[in-house]
Amino acid sequence: MSAQCRALQAQGIDVINMAVGEPEMDTPEPIRRAAQAAIENHMSHYGPVQGQPSLREAVAAHQNGREGNAITYSAEDVIVTVGAKHAICNAIETIVCPGDEVIIPTPSWVSYTEMVRLAQGQPVCVPTRSEDAYCLTPEQLSAAITPRTKMLLLCSPNNPTGSIYSPSQLDGLMAVLRQYPQIVVLADEIYSALAYGQPAVTLAAYPEMAERLIIVNGVSKAYAMTGYRIGWLLAKDRTFVAACARLQSQQITCASVPAQAAAEAALTLPADPSIVDTFAGRRQLIVRLAKDIPGFRLTEPQGAFYIFPDVSAIGDADRLTEYLLHEAHVAVVSGTAFGCPACIRLSYACSTEQIVEAMRRIKEAITKLNSK
Repeated sequence: MSAQCRALQAQGIDVINMAVGEPEMDTPEPIRRAAQAAIENHMSHYGPVQGQPSLREAVAAHQNGREGNAITYSAEDVIVTVGAKHAICNAIETIVCPGDEVIIPTPSWVSYTEMVRLAQGQPVCVPTRSEDAYCLTPEQLSAAITPRTKMLLLCSPNNPTGSIYSPSQLDGLMAVLRQYPQIVVLADEIYSALAYGQPAVTLAAYPEMAERLIIVNGVSKAYAMTGYRIGWLLAKDRTFVAACARLQSQQITCASVPAQAAAEAALTLPADPSIVDTFAGRRQLIVRLAKDIPGFRLTEPQGAFYIFPDVSAIGDADRLTEYLLHEAHVAVVSGTAFGCPACIRLSYACSTEQIVEAMRRIKEAITKLNSK
């Protein structure tokens, strides 16, 4: 969809791109200055495979300082990666063997299933329900577990739904997992800073999970640093960390050293709430406008920067996305990509003006479609 969007834009057509999960604002100036200073200070050589020691310490401190965190992490528990996507892929490649099953609640980010398949594992996609706020239930988790289950992959706040698992929901899942100590939990917490209302509970709130929990995070979303490509994983299982580091040493040697300096600045400089506040305001705006569009059935997002309306009352989601691109000149993503063909995903990681105009166009195009 983004490729089609760019092709139309190259023809001079004014297309509003709500298909990408990328903040449109600039990286905060102090972070940019840290990257520039690293270059000026000749930080242009190979770094340690696991990442710069000072950044790993900052990552550990950042996780230890999160509300509800009950597992103490050190720099030795951290591997710095080329974005959170790389961290997830490396964790799966390290843990999953051919034939192993990985439980993935859907709707889910498009890359999870493909990463499992690359590792010759078997994704077990469990459809969640809008009435459960698109969160996996203990009953669904129990039903999905087999003798071949190796991993559960959870994302909260979720892409594409914006849902956040509440403490009680996580308690229910943990009660099931206590019965299966062989199952590793991979927690994708890349959107953890973008929570509105209730905080996003880290899976590290459960100390009994310490030896089989892998937490993934990064600076891309919360600090508008997608192009810096710095993410990380944290794990207390030193055997896993050593194996994952060996894998990374053969892949990339290390993440960009100047970009690591920028990421360290992001984690250690005084917090700038402006990005989160901006997204909170955009969320209120787009939810209000979406509720006024005929045929949209919306579960209000609690985090991240997406809405995921059910459009089954209008028609086929795949066809609707194509229609909106060519009729309304707004790029959105069909829920088919996320394992939920009844919905479409709209990103509000664009300007307020673009959100208002895009939703106006979508409403006009759908009203026109419904009148045919």
